[in-house]
Amino acid sequence: MVCVLLAATFVLMPSVAAKEYLPPTYEYTNNYYKAYGEPDLYASVLGDTEFDRGETAQIKVVLSNKGVLYGFKADTVIGTSEGDHQVSLTELQYETQRTTAYGIKASLVSSTDLIEVDAATSSQTLDELLPGDLSEDPFTFTVTISDNAPAGVYVLEMPLNYEYAQDVRMTDGESIRLGMPDLDHATYYETVEQTIQIPVIVMPEAKFHISSVSGNLTAGSTGTVNITYTNIGELTAEDAVARLIVMEPLSTDRSVRSIGTMLPGESRTVSFDITSDFQAVEKNYGLDSEIKYTDEDGETAFSENMKVNVDLKQPENQLNITGLAIAGLVVMGIVLIIKNRRNNGSNRSKRSEDRSE
Repeated sequence: MVCVLLAATFVLMPSVAAKEYLPPTYEYTNNYYKAYGEPDLYASVLGDTEFDRGETAQIKVVLSNKGVLYGFKADTVIGTSEGDHQVSLTELQYETQRTTAYGIKASLVSSTDLIEVDAATSSQTLDELLPGDLSEDPFTFTVTISDNAPAGVYVLEMPLNYEYAQDVRMTDGESIRLGMPDLDHATYYETVEQTIQIPVIVMPEAKFHISSVSGNLTAGSTGTVNITYTNIGELTAEDAVARLIVMEPLSTDRSVRSIGTMLPGESRTVSFDITSDFQAVEKNYGLDSEIKYTDEDGETAFSENMKVNVDLKQPENQLNITGLAIAGLVVMGIVLIIKNRRNNGSNRSKRSEDRSE
């Protein structure tokens, strides 16, 4: 016969004793009732899970235990013994803790490289969760969205591992004889593993990429650099303006160029006139560029910083400063050698004339 459990029938007993020992085998115990029901854990996310590319954010998860104790079934005939009847009622009270989850371990796992879970927060624990309760403190996981993550829904997995009191049996004082704590009951735990899915949404947006750069710079003159910007995002960028940031030994009189409205997948090429100092070193210069635009909400937005690599060379058939300096030293050396030889020749002639006199 199954007995239906009413909410106010029993008062919950204190938590089951800490598991510092293995419970005795069934032959040293008596079982009066079989209980039905177990913990049933659910997860809720505090706030939304909509993130932008490149964002580092926290996902806060609250656990709830919706476990229900459905009832009991008598397992041992008690008869008229008042002692056995009282022991059976005590076991019944212990059995009501069957739907409590103990030793909860939770972790957050990403199956894609586009979303990274911070290892320092990827695994967390909770001592217990009673039926009908919410976790007092949420599990807080830190995630980073890749700059290259396409817009869409990503599913993170949160594996849960916990235990519950699968069976409670009375020991009738046998535990002391077995070298165990003086408890009137033994609890047999069942391990449960379940996985809860946490959806994460990467929001669509306009995203820019420099698809090509052409043009070279020459030291001491002004050159034109052509930059092609492509909207690789999912949304349109209105009234886009490209800005190029240059530093010495380079300069420009006009660092901003209008691009206009750019649809997803559309490219635009703009030109910047850049002047380089005549002392500029020949090498590849990395310039910074960004795009200012109006997003779908009518708000001003800025792209991420983009690098523009431009080669600068020395003028052809023209010596640079170092070459001129070396050439000057060589010429001075030659002049000194010739002058020194002439002086030596004059001195020898003079000495010969003196000896002849």
